Amino acid sequence: MRMYDLILKKRNGEELTTEEINYFIENYTQGNIPDYQVSALLMAIFFQKMTERETVDLTMAIVNSGDTLDLSKIEGIKVDKHSTGGVGDTTTLVLAPMVASLGIPVAKMSGRGLGHTGGTIDKLESFEGFSVEMSEDEFISNVNMHKIAVGGQTGVLAPADKKLYALRDVTATVDNISLIASSIMSKKIAAGADAIVLDVKVGDGAFMKTPEDAQALAEEMVKIGNGVGRETRAVISDMDQPLGFAIGNALEVKEAISTLKGEGPADLLELCLTLGSNMVVLAKKAEDLNQARKMLMDTISNGSALAKFKEFIDAQGGDSSFVDFPDKLPKAKYIIPVESDRDGVVEKINAQNMGLIAMELGAGRATKESEIDLAVGIVLSKKRGDKISKGDILAYVHANDVEKAEKAKQQIIKNFVISKNYINDIPLIYNIIK
Repeated sequence: MRMYDLILKKRNGEELTTEEINYFIENYTQGNIPDYQVSALLMAIFFQKMTERETVDLTMAIVNSGDTLDLSKIEGIKVDKHSTGGVGDTTTLVLAPMVASLGIPVAKMSGRGLGHTGGTIDKLESFEGFSVEMSEDEFISNVNMHKIAVGGQTGVLAPADKKLYALRDVTATVDNISLIASSIMSKKIAAGADAIVLDVKVGDGAFMKTPEDAQALAEEMVKIGNGVGRETRAVISDMDQPLGFAIGNALEVKEAISTLKGEGPADLLELCLTLGSNMVVLAKKAEDLNQARKMLMDTISNGSALAKFKEFIDAQGGDSSFVDFPDKLPKAKYIIPVESDRDGVVEKINAQNMGLIAMELGAGRATKESEIDLAVGIVLSKKRGDKISKGDILAYVHANDVEKAEKAKQQIIKNFVISKNYINDIPLIYNIIK
């Protein structure tokens, strides 16, 4: 088998066989195929597309390029949640303890963030002493005992994806539904979940900018998951403005705690209930979404979700007193209000730019080597559709550097679009794909 023949075949619009896809992934992972040939194949795939069968085969070839987690020793149906990424996306910190408090095992392997804010692990490290370093046996034991654990990625999961993505990034072949879907789903499948709920973001702060593109990606990923025996659902949700009010690690943790106490932002809670109810149904703990939603709401009202969060923090070495006393979380030296310079209604908040402003303050990583400042970020006071008067506070900048704070203040004002009249008709939830 020659790589040349695969490139020619796909260039001419023909289907690659399972064996050909396996050959390509296996040999590229091992370094036997040069980047220039893989670049040519990726460009051919970009233009000629892949069939559903090819996409499933590509996903599983990437899964099999490295280690896979065996979670069979964990009792119950393991349901994982994955978000395609957004700004202020704190759902895991709220959702995981809600679901776990219902006796559903939540076994999450997470990474550190690269971009506007930290990943789930970075946020959790706002709790003094919290650690994700544990053996696979300890991880499984924690889930069986507490129904929840978050571990750092151990072993080498889907190494082919890392190589392929680096190449796609520099060859203008990122924006292909089959390549995006196989990249995301390969890591989720390798992580060992029995069922998967996907949060596919759409809008300015998301990778998919239009509802049509988000729908296409969601459908492709659900087909892949179901095609390999993992029951999969996708929720298409709004990211045309930040989720909740907080953007930044400790700030998002504080907001998650408020939400678990029943005092959080309505949009964050609603998204968690939507995602969570699908997880509960897939875990066979509820007959339908309405029953699952009520069960999840009860975990907030009876305090069991908050108690589970504290139990989880304790189990991984963190100081759970931070949950009762959130002021113990890392705090910035300066908290500076950002005032509106006009009257009107908030028509739009440029989500992606807000994330970048937070990153400039130190809340995220521009490179893998960047140090995150857990304390800094932005807390919004107004959201899309809110009426405002000149002088009203739009947001607060949390900073440890006065110059950075002043720059952020000016940029935040520019990224609030304020109009005289606005009808807020963008839904939080666009669709659910099964």
